[in-house]
Amino acid sequence: MFREVRVFEIKEVLRLWLRKEGYRSIARLVSVDRRTARGYVEAAVGAGVVRDGGEGQLSDELLAQLVEAVRPVRPRGHGAAWESLVPHQAQITEWLDPDKGDLTVTKVHDLLARRGVVVPYRTLHRFAVQRCGAGRARQTTVRLADPPPGQECQIDFGRMGYLVDRTTGKRRVVHGLVVTACYSRHCFVWLTHRQTTEAVIAGLEAAWAFFGGGVFPVVIPDNLKPVVDKADPLNPRFNQAFMEYTQARGFVIDTARVRKPRDKARCERGVPYARRSFFAGEDFVDLPDAQARALRWCAEVAGMRIHGTTQLRPAEVFAAEEAHLLLPAPAEVYDLPLYAKPKVHRDHHIEVDRALYSIPGNLIGRQVEVRADLALVRVWYRGQPIKVHPRQPRGGRHTDPEDLPSEKTVYAMRDIEHLKRLAAGHGQAVGAYATALLDSPLPWTRMRQVYRLLGLVKKWGDERVESACQRALEAEAVDVGLIGRMLERARETAVQPPLPQINNVVPGRFARDPSHFATRPTRRQAE
Repeated sequence: MFREVRVFEIKEVLRLWLRKEGYRSIARLVSVDRRTARGYVEAAVGAGVVRDGGEGQLSDELLAQLVEAVRPVRPRGHGAAWESLVPHQAQITEWLDPDKGDLTVTKVHDLLARRGVVVPYRTLHRFAVQRCGAGRARQTTVRLADPPPGQECQIDFGRMGYLVDRTTGKRRVVHGLVVTACYSRHCFVWLTHRQTTEAVIAGLEAAWAFFGGGVFPVVIPDNLKPVVDKADPLNPRFNQAFMEYTQARGFVIDTARVRKPRDKARCERGVPYARRSFFAGEDFVDLPDAQARALRWCAEVAGMRIHGTTQLRPAEVFAAEEAHLLLPAPAEVYDLPLYAKPKVHRDHHIEVDRALYSIPGNLIGRQVEVRADLALVRVWYRGQPIKVHPRQPRGGRHTDPEDLPSEKTVYAMRDIEHLKRLAAGHGQAVGAYATALLDSPLPWTRMRQVYRLLGLVKKWGDERVESACQRALEAEAVDVGLIGRMLERARETAVQPPLPQINNVVPGRFARDPSHFATRPTRRQAE
């Protein structure tokens, strides 16, 4: 089945190639086909990548160029060879049915070729396994030879028990991440309440410190959900966060197969051993107390016991034969990024960790890929980098005015001064009238009135609106609705006739003489 090779997997292919790994080894470690790995390497060489030039050549721009050049377009997720097998699915299933015959996939490949259906064997094998129920017979287990010292470690998660949370008073499950050196069997236990990518990375960081500050070149994990997004016997899909962690620390992943405990036999019994020897029957204050005691148990009990297979003390073997062969210790604390696939909102923004960031282009309703570390938020769309923002706290917002449509940028950014200049471009009086409209303690609440004024300019023209604004300013009438009524009634240039002068005052018909309203003098006035 065709699957899309993601950008960080392409980077891992090139990183291993720069480290002088062969295509077979690269295909096994990254879980891609050798031809796929070769295609990306050849495209990188064509783009100017030099094998001795170091990993600094693997920039985002180069990876985007390789994606554009190599990635095939398969709308259904399968190639033409796979689609040619679909009409023959029933026949292939019948051929491979153990109750009806004893045909192998190789024989089926020959039978299909006789019928004119010529496909690669690997494609037929994947089709037979996924669509036709084919499988491999259980093989006899043999004891594998130990790897060279300081080369491999195996990790596995397991439930340790329960621990009372002091803040809530409730019992919580405690999981243990067991990291075992394959050669010496020296082990480390990291306790956590959750099996997450953050917990796995935190456990490995603590393990590197426990192992003297060194990193094992090869890590063999189980198909942990924090490490593997999709488990598959042939092509497991790795978690992007963990894959980037391996790139930062310099080790590679060799994932065990699903339900194949013999693939990590050195670590398989480590979980029940730690649970019974260390965790069971103990009374811990809290998780930090349990972790501190686990560190002492790993060094003094598990490390100094006589191992049943090697008949040696793991801590002593590790110190003598493995410690000096590990990769250099990390110099800085690992910055665990946040990954998300948010959808672009109608306001041209995405939400990442409760903060908003603007997105350029017409991508409303589309999903983008985001990688956010402590400093930057990087955004990709279909493998192409489209935006980089500084990281904002929760509730924050970072908007680049260039990302918004030009007709909405002023309103979205509340750019009052730009709006004034925009109005003044249609006339001096129009600009003065817009300034008067925005003369408020909260000017952005009056922006719609200025947009109404600009709409009148678009409808009636600059000259008429200029005249109307001039008359309204003389009358000190600041109301955009008044401007609209003046333009509709064509009153923006009308001259008010002078009032007629009245020379003769004609008395009213029923007017009384002023003496009629005279009041009687008071006694004091009479005196």
